[in-house]
Amino acid sequence: MGRPSVPAPRPQRVDCGQSLSRSPPDVIPAPCPPVGPAPEQWYLPAEKLLAGNPRQSLWPHFQNAAHNFSTGHWQSEPGKWRVHYTEDEYCEILAGRSVITSADGAARTVQAGDRFVIARGFTGTWEVLETTLKIYVVYEAIP
Repeated sequence: MGRPSVPAPRPQRVDCGQSLSRSPPDVIPAPCPPVGPAPEQWYLPAEKLLAGNPRQSLWPHFQNAAHNFSTGHWQSEPGKWRVHYTEDEYCEILAGRSVITSADGAARTVQAGDRFVIARGFTGTWEVLETTLKIYVVYEAIP
């Protein structure tokens, strides 16, 4: 998968509530909006694309020692692609609007303020209608 060398546009400012100003050592704050180093960026492989060529950006915040649990921010430009989840993912949409459609055609539009889980095994499409920014929490079972 090719990754562009141009920086991603800064995500629009969103209200994420109170931050953890004094955290115990095992409590890791997730900045919002994403700050820090430049995000990881890429374009989807052609075999997944159905429409557009959306640039995707990732600001990882945490990954456990087993590499099967991670959190961060994800952003995508408009486009549509095939998805198949091998992990369970909690999502909170901070900005934008997307449509998630299962293989059987059931569709759900998600937008700022929506919180949901995509279960391992989900197959379908993700279509970004307006540049979407989300918080993700991913757990992938270790076989």
